[in-house]
Amino acid sequence: MRIGLLTDGGYPYATGESRLWCDRLVRGLMQHEFDLYALSRSAEQEAQGWVQLPPQVSRVRTAPLWTTGEDVLGGHASKGLLARLVTGGGGRSYGRRERQRFTVHFTALATSICAAEATAEAGGGGSTADADTQFTDGLYGLAELAREHGGLPTVLRSETAVRVLEAACRAPGTGRIVQATTVPDLLALAAELDRVLRPLSLDWYDEESLGAVDLCHAASGGAAALPGLLAKRFFGVPLLVTEHSVQLRAHYLAAAGTTLGAPVRALLAAFHGRLATEVYRQAALITPGNTHARRWQERCGADRAKLRTVYPGMEAARFAALGESKDEGGPGALVWVGRIEPSKDLIALLHAFAEVRKAEPDARLRIVGAPAPGTEGATYLAHCRALAAQLFPDEAADAHAVGDNPVSFEDIGGAEVADLAEAYAAGGIVVLSSVAEGFPISLVEAMFCGRATVSTDVGAVVEVIGGTGLVVPPRNPRALAGACITLLRDPERRARLGAAARARALELFTVEQNLAAFRGIYLELISRSPVRREADGAPRPFATPPEAQVLGSWTVPAHTPSWAVEGVCAGARGTADRDV
Repeated sequence: MRIGLLTDGGYPYATGESRLWCDRLVRGLMQHEFDLYALSRSAEQEAQGWVQLPPQVSRVRTAPLWTTGEDVLGGHASKGLLARLVTGGGGRSYGRRERQRFTVHFTALATSICAAEATAEAGGGGSTADADTQFTDGLYGLAELAREHGGLPTVLRSETAVRVLEAACRAPGTGRIVQATTVPDLLALAAELDRVLRPLSLDWYDEESLGAVDLCHAASGGAAALPGLLAKRFFGVPLLVTEHSVQLRAHYLAAAGTTLGAPVRALLAAFHGRLATEVYRQAALITPGNTHARRWQERCGADRAKLRTVYPGMEAARFAALGESKDEGGPGALVWVGRIEPSKDLIALLHAFAEVRKAEPDARLRIVGAPAPGTEGATYLAHCRALAAQLFPDEAADAHAVGDNPVSFEDIGGAEVADLAEAYAAGGIVVLSSVAEGFPISLVEAMFCGRATVSTDVGAVVEVIGGTGLVVPPRNPRALAGACITLLRDPERRARLGAAARARALELFTVEQNLAAFRGIYLELISRSPVRREADGAPRPFATPPEAQVLGSWTVPAHTPSWAVEGVCAGARGTADRDV
């Protein structure tokens, strides 16, 4: 089959979300052909290039979800944007009819967003069927307009767009937050909608692009799924959506850290909520990466009959030597592995370790990982180092010995921790102290290594651990310390939990089980999809038939006797083409 793989800020770029998972999927399902349709999130991401692509990737189309020098930063409109609004935009403009069509469709979209925010402010009561219809009419109307006229040039940031948004926000029945929208808020909202709706203006929607694939597989919801929605609407291509972390939840978390005004955040949340509902409605199947993501999807309107949990596959071979050995690690060592950032709550871990040291004076804590990109990660690491120095002054056995701190901060690839497996080998207990988590990758890696774990009850932790580790409430250093002390004092229990954890991880979380699941899902979706037909009404075969892989004239074997060739129709002697 020919699969259109849709990504947002990930594969094939060298950095980004779901990059490793997508690469393993494409390489593992080598019997299929993949076309990649990728949205990039920044110039820096594009500058770092792509990963090396396997031969089954026949086409790559990319487009940015960013522009050089965005006009709206933190909710404040620049003079450049204001000037374009006053002059009506810039670049190629629409004629009168196109502007009228745009106004009708954008009004429907804006009205539905404001109605959704009003419903949310009222506690979710009331019917939203009309608003859902308005949203889909507006979204698909804009998409058809863009397809017919070469995109939405600058109309989404035009004065018309801002006036439509203002009228929708001031309409009777909207919530108090939206009624308080100011002109800078409207400018910021117009710019954000222009960015998130950029996939509507791409040239991907023709018979040679997304119209040629047998199945669209979106590696996330949100913007990545928008091309899949349009491929289904224009060409009837079935849509599969995989979410390891729900995009709507990610938007909520990201919006809280911006300087956008409350009305803008509320309206953008309403937009993403409507978009998620439509994506789930149109998807033939939805594959959440864990039950935590599944609950979010159900809350956003996903049909339970369409949901099928498929855990992300992870490579177990790199941890096989440690997992199969009898090495129990340092008997008094706790290990934390991950990316250092505030959501990991290392502050609570350090306070918990202070309690551990009171009960077990020889215990040590090894924190292995690098800070998250940006200044926030570096600042948080410095804060953690300062707290560790304050809680645990360097200790020395006597006046002539060098002091030693029981807490160490180490990077993978350094002299003490050469690789990831060695990081988990450094201790007998692996600790996760997060206050927010999706699918806990470090926890699964620890399970592959046969390590006992102590974790906070966040995200999919309980689902991943099962009964093979200890789980405590988040933001509770005393409970975290108590669980660590319990396992430090009971080596036999540590060994039992570690063995059970490894068995569970090998059963549920390997690359092989993930590939087997999607191999079956692809065939299932194609088998139950309506027959797609050519313009003359003839049924269309798979976009790339199996014969395309055979070199030469596949209708006539190389050593066919002459008597067998005589009956072969001359018109069947062609060679199947393969789009490379």
